[in-house]
Amino acid sequence: MNIKVIAFDADDTLWVNEPYFLENEHKFCALLEDYLPHHSISQELFKTQMQNLPLYGYGVKCFTLCMVETALRITDNTLNVKILEKIIENGKEMLQKPIELLDGVEETLQALSKDYRIVVATKGDLLDQERKLKKSGIEHFFHHIEIMSEKKTPDYEKLIKHLDIQPEEFLMIGNSIKSDVLPVLDAGGYAVHVPYHTTWAYEQVEHNIDNPKFTKVDVIKDILPFLLA
Repeated sequence: MNIKVIAFDADDTLWVNEPYFLENEHKFCALLEDYLPHHSISQELFKTQMQNLPLYGYGVKCFTLCMVETALRITDNTLNVKILEKIIENGKEMLQKPIELLDGVEETLQALSKDYRIVVATKGDLLDQERKLKKSGIEHFFHHIEIMSEKKTPDYEKLIKHLDIQPEEFLMIGNSIKSDVLPVLDAGGYAVHVPYHTTWAYEQVEHNIDNPKFTKVDVIKDILPFLLA
């Protein structure tokens, strides 16, 4: 390998994220349990998210808007104002959650930053992702920060061109096969999958990967022997 740039996904790769969404979704279902069973409310919420994804994108604000829309639909536009206020309040609380780095993240960045250009390549709401990076205490490790509206092959090709490197000089590390691995391999780069115990349904794919540029590790620091040999 002739890797020059290593890119890291942020949410559920560098720090905890998805559990906060699941926690809020459980609260949302509890607020509306007089109307539908919890699993049905979750299905309705996911349907709303998928419908609005091209319009809203990703992140807490989009999630909150989808909860409001779903609640209005479930209650046939008779939603109690107190419930509406609680949905919004829970969304704001998510935006103020502390940043909890995953085990081995700081150690891994410290080790790799000596030999590689380190960047963040994440998708989501610009303001929220910037906030999390600033609060994380690891922002100084990164040569470049790319907050993307989507993570598909053309998006990675654009990033690689911006970094002024060849695809085979780029390595992406993340928890999502769909967003962090498959499109990078398609673009000609290297990819490492670091699974997280909880993954959003939209990011879940069943895919057998047979590619010499792909590696899977159990935890993030397991990549160090490959890259510092």
